[in-house]
Amino acid sequence: MCGITGWVSFQRDFSTATTETLDAMTATMACRGPDDSGVWIAPHAALGHRRLAVIDLAGGTQPMTIDTPEGVVAMVYSGETYNFRELRSELRARGHRCTTESDTEVVLRAYLEWGAAFAERLNGMYAFAIWDARTEQLVMVRDRLGIKPFYYYPTDDGLLFGSEPKAILANPLADKRIGLDGLRELFTTIARPEQAFWTGMQQVPPGTVLTVGRDGIRSTTYWSLHTMEHRDDRATTVRTVRELLEDTVARQLISDVPRCVLLSGGLDSSALTALAARHLRDSGERLRSFSVEFQNQQRDFVPDEWRITLDAPFARAVADHVGSEHRDIVLDGAALSDPAVRAAVVTARDVPTGFGDSEASLYLLFKAIREHSTVALSGESADELFGGYRWFSEAAAHGMSTFPWLSVLPQAFVQRTRLLDPDLTAALDLDTYLADSFADAAAEVTGLDGESELEFRMRQASYLHLTRFLRTMLDRKDRMSMAVGLEVRVPYCDHRLVEYVYNAPWSLKSFDGREKSLLRAAAADILPRSVVERVKSHYPITKDVAYTESVRAQASDLLATQQHPVFQLYDYDAVTKAVDRPADQLIEPDRFDLEQLLDFAIWLDRYAPSFT
Repeated sequence: MCGITGWVSFQRDFSTATTETLDAMTATMACRGPDDSGVWIAPHAALGHRRLAVIDLAGGTQPMTIDTPEGVVAMVYSGETYNFRELRSELRARGHRCTTESDTEVVLRAYLEWGAAFAERLNGMYAFAIWDARTEQLVMVRDRLGIKPFYYYPTDDGLLFGSEPKAILANPLADKRIGLDGLRELFTTIARPEQAFWTGMQQVPPGTVLTVGRDGIRSTTYWSLHTMEHRDDRATTVRTVRELLEDTVARQLISDVPRCVLLSGGLDSSALTALAARHLRDSGERLRSFSVEFQNQQRDFVPDEWRITLDAPFARAVADHVGSEHRDIVLDGAALSDPAVRAAVVTARDVPTGFGDSEASLYLLFKAIREHSTVALSGESADELFGGYRWFSEAAAHGMSTFPWLSVLPQAFVQRTRLLDPDLTAALDLDTYLADSFADAAAEVTGLDGESELEFRMRQASYLHLTRFLRTMLDRKDRMSMAVGLEVRVPYCDHRLVEYVYNAPWSLKSFDGREKSLLRAAAADILPRSVVERVKSHYPITKDVAYTESVRAQASDLLATQQHPVFQLYDYDAVTKAVDRPADQLIEPDRFDLEQLLDFAIWLDRYAPSFT
């Protein structure tokens, strides 16, 4: 995994200019690529790269270039292409002489062989940019599910790009401005595919190739979720899901550095752990697995509708069952509430998300794992793909007039505006924003001829999760892991698996009357029965009152600086009332609102944006 950035300008000559600005843009990506750094300059293009060495440690240096008779072709690449070995064999048969063992060179040579259409041949998670001096064009490609982030900022004569907004914002041409649409994304749980928080900045949509030339920017979609008839019966479907999982886990274990899995003890991560352990055992290796725990978790845990059981007993049962080398990463309230950790999280995200300890715990978990492994497999997207969230059944039973998760989550979580300035809340008009966003997203789905109303509705629900909800989860995982130089791979995002399961009817996805029926059946023979039968439990948050008290105290300290710019957005009196509640009486929405307030304060101090 790596960090990429660059600058294309058709009215400048970079070959005679200083690289100071490009160096500054590249330096912002140091956490994503701690192992190496490089820049490449052409008259109208400047590319920067930070490398996290994972495959071909000696030969994958970037920016990578290939000279052709018509001109040089250069690339900066972030991610992994899991079918690079097959592609390399095909390219060699077509006359290419690969000089390294890296997937980077395979991707670049695939472009030389097939042009922009080569993206359809890739299996992986990636974001990369290719400057083709033969045509004086920049080709930007993002993976199908949007696993790897990719931002760009059009300018008068070209554009800036980067793995994260901070790389673009390091260039003086980029304005640090925020508009209402950016804020609307922050205070809801909706992520539009092309939307970037910063005004003037956009994301390369998943499954898209952008071509940048003197005549502007051209967009081509090479992949999207298509509706297709599912012809397989239950037994064949379960068997196919298992075969696809076995294949994608094997592919995603390819690495020249230590690997591990993230194990919560839920069905998703446990299935990956069991498959990975079996694959490595065949080659004489023992799998490493890691879980997160909170100090005094047993003492503080109170079952609720979101977290019925503790993760730890189930994670240990799986580790014992598959024989993994297991470690529990135990976090205490002091570490989770540390302002330095909050600042690191906000800086990693470039936005004040307000997800509190759910992001801080991920950051600290990944930081601890990085001491032992460089690559981790994660169960992200299984719930979105197989129908694991409780609101899927709500949509099936009662219909769907908005994003399914919004109909179940409390209003205080859906629109986190209770502490905002009332005028700002009115201007945001989140009800209209959510209604418009839902209508736009739902209209993208096509049904099958003769498909029942229920099946079409659940197809829509699946589509909304995979194209809207999942983006938030993937971005959080990427930013927290890459902030510490850990590469997290997500086998459930393999596009072959996604296409197959997406088109399986709801009657198959829920054939046993429970969530994730297909995945449970596909993994039942390799897991402890207790895990197979376990009810979905969401990612844990700490229940430590000391943590909540620390959040309350930090918000109280912020109130002492009444002139802080955060109170141009937040209502001072509303914050005061929330802070005046004792920590043990602060309900979760209050705590989350205060945490987003603290995030905003750090973000405003660090980024000093203007608002439009």
